[in-house]
Amino acid sequence: MPRGDGMRSAAGEPSVLHPFRGRRRPRIPPLRRGVYILPNLFTTGGLFAGFYGVICTLNQDYRQAAIMILVAQACDALDGRIARLTHSTSSFGIQYDSLADLIAFGVAPGILVYTWALQPWGRWGWLAATLYVTGGALRLARFNVQIASVEKRHFVGLPIPAAAGVIAATVLLYYYFGGEGEPNKHISMLLVIFAVAGLMVSEIRYYSFKEIRFHHRHPFPVLLGLILLITLAIGAPEPTLFCGIMGYALSGPVVLAGRLLTHRRRSPGPPPGDVPAVVLDKPPPRR
Repeated sequence: MPRGDGMRSAAGEPSVLHPFRGRRRPRIPPLRRGVYILPNLFTTGGLFAGFYGVICTLNQDYRQAAIMILVAQACDALDGRIARLTHSTSSFGIQYDSLADLIAFGVAPGILVYTWALQPWGRWGWLAATLYVTGGALRLARFNVQIASVEKRHFVGLPIPAAAGVIAATVLLYYYFGGEGEPNKHISMLLVIFAVAGLMVSEIRYYSFKEIRFHHRHPFPVLLGLILLITLAIGAPEPTLFCGIMGYALSGPVVLAGRLLTHRRRSPGPPPGDVPAVVLDKPPPRR
C-alpha cells in the first residue's frame, strides 16, 4: 500500500498516516505570515536576562541575579503593552512569552532562592524550590487556557512575574541592610516560597493594570502620587520596590478577606424571636 506521499486533506494541506489508528491528520502549516518583531524582541530580552540571572546565581553573585530578574520583569511588562498598542498580539507571541516567563520567573528565581537561602534545609530546600517552579508552570498553563474566557481587568492567581519579584526584592532588601540576619533568611524564605507558590495556583483575583491608559486624562492627585513614588524609588529603591511588590502580592488575600467580611455583614439573619416550628413526631397516616 502506498505511504500516502502527495495525499492532501480537505484543506489542501499534505496529510500523514497515523501510525496506530490509520487516520490521516493534516500537517501543521508553517508560519507563512511571519511573526511580529518588536514584542518578540522584548520577550527575548527577558529570556536573556532570566538566563543571565541563573549564571549570576551559579557565580554566587546573588544581588546581580536579583537585578536581572527585575530586568526580565520590565521586558515582560513592555512586550505585552507594545503588542496591545501596536495590535501585534499573536498565538506565537503568547506561547513564546509563556516559555520565556517559565525560565525568567520560574527557573531563575527557583535556583536563586535555593542557592541563596534554602540549601541548608537539604531535601526540603530543593523540594520547596521545585514546588515554586511547578506552581509557576501550572499558573502559566492555566493562563494560556483561560486567556479568552477570563476578564482582562484581573488575573486569576498571583502572576508568576510578581512571584519572582517577591524573591528578587527580598534578596535586594537583604543586601540593602548590609546582609545581616543570616539565620533568619533561611526560615523566612522557606515560608515565602510556600506562600507565593500557593498564591500562584489559587483562585484569588489580582488587578492586572491592563486598562490603565497613561496617555489619557487622570485626576491631579494621580500625578502627585506618581511623582512621590518616583521620588521614593530614586531615594531608596530597594525598600520602595520591596514594599510595592509585597503590597501587590498581599492585595489579593486582603481584598478577598474584605469582601468576605462585607458579605457576612450584609447577609440578613433571622429576625429575633422568630423561631421556626419544629415537628417532633409525625402523625400516623389515616386509613
